Amino acid sequence: MIRHVNLYSESWKQLPWKKFRRNLFRLQHRIWKAIRAGDKARAKSLMKLVLRSRAARLLAIRQVTQLNQGKKTAGVDGKKSLSFKERFDLELELGQNAHNWRPNKLREIPIPKKDGSMRILKVPTIRDRAWQCLVKYAMEPAHEATFHARSYGFRPGRSAHDAQKFLFHNLNSKANGKEKTILELDIEKCFDRINQRDLMERVIAPGKVKTGLWRILQKGINPEFPEQGTPQGGVISPLLANISLNGIEDIHQSVRYADDMVYVLKPGQNPDQILKKVEGFLTVRGLNVKATKTKVTASTDGFDFLGWNFRVQSNGKFRSTPSEENLKTFNDKVKHIINNSNYGSKVKAEKLAPIIRGWRNYHRYCKMDGSRLSLWHTVNRAWKVFNKEAKQNRFTVTQLVKKAFPSVSYSENKHVNVKGEKSPFDGDITYWSQRNSKLYDGATAKTLKKQKHTCGHCGLPFLGGERVHLHHVDGNHSNWKPKNLLAVHESCHDYIHMSRA
Repeated sequence: MIRHVNLYSESWKQLPWKKFRRNLFRLQHRIWKAIRAGDKARAKSLMKLVLRSRAARLLAIRQVTQLNQGKKTAGVDGKKSLSFKERFDLELELGQNAHNWRPNKLREIPIPKKDGSMRILKVPTIRDRAWQCLVKYAMEPAHEATFHARSYGFRPGRSAHDAQKFLFHNLNSKANGKEKTILELDIEKCFDRINQRDLMERVIAPGKVKTGLWRILQKGINPEFPEQGTPQGGVISPLLANISLNGIEDIHQSVRYADDMVYVLKPGQNPDQILKKVEGFLTVRGLNVKATKTKVTASTDGFDFLGWNFRVQSNGKFRSTPSEENLKTFNDKVKHIINNSNYGSKVKAEKLAPIIRGWRNYHRYCKMDGSRLSLWHTVNRAWKVFNKEAKQNRFTVTQLVKKAFPSVSYSENKHVNVKGEKSPFDGDITYWSQRNSKLYDGATAKTLKKQKHTCGHCGLPFLGGERVHLHHVDGNHSNWKPKNLLAVHESCHDYIHMSRA
């Protein structure tokens, strides 16, 4: 039995993943080009090839079982992971039934919201997530060729930092931002209320794929609202929401991140007229504006968006900082770890490090000076707790604090926006590999430059959609000498360690 398990394990590890990625990207680039040329028939024909591609099927299974953040979340079947044999079995099932997919029921998980209400996360089974991922591989390049340039949420090669920089361009002193006002827009229960029939008319996909999508949507509906909503928790749900909302940016100068957006108004422009057009746009899609959270704000009064507070100072200077709510949530999480008596200072440092690094990286283009945002008080508190717990010399405690609070450099408003309607599927490998390399700094940036923006394991460029990891060649994570570092795809890093296990 062990021999058979090892056989499947080795077979999975030895698959030609580099070749698979190249083959899939070639098809996706052709789909993108076909839509840009206005040839939907050819694009749909190419999508069928993606569904028939063994490379795409195996990559989809790898994505949902090894790379996605929710990979360990079980569906209604209770499965949190697949054995290597089960992965190969699923690939065969996808090959036979991808064009006539019948999904399982969805597992419903209640998630509390900020206002005290609950939203229902509807989680598909692993097999259904793999099918959705495969369909996303086929559909995403087609819709990327049509998506608006000012839509940044849940799209390959784009991020919240692009939205942040857009607001800088429109509200800084050169743009006379002090005189502008902001229409903050909130869409009521966007994922729960999208008109499914209207959505399916906008989807670019072969008929049998649409049938499978329709079945997925029907599994997630609320009986009180038939033919409405997309199940939150599905791999393809963010793409479907973007398809439905695409074009709302054309109403007025604005920026959108998934279902969050703001409109920027010059003096004399009427927010009521803009809001009326927005309401008309949303009505067709079965959606409504949430009046209690939709408001007009002077740029000098400040407004929150994507975890940041944006404000134009009286001197005309644009500022973005972590929002009060974001900072409070972060501080509560950090304090809970520091004050927890269930584990020691070493474990606390290990738990804190990724949280601190992630928070600082997200806010790296904000104004982050001052004791409050530099976390001086939090660091001081951690030092006192660690010193009391560890009962060691000051040098050891200082090392633990440094490990728990890794430094991340910040450069206010220095992010470089993605260019216009550029997409990772457009084939401009030089642009995307160099751009993605610039999103990193420190040792990662130096290593990427040394490797000419290609993965040190598979040799392929970094085109977005997958994070860059730093691999320590000798396995010693304390050895940060340049010769010991290798910049690799997240998935490649996974396989390096799998092969050593």
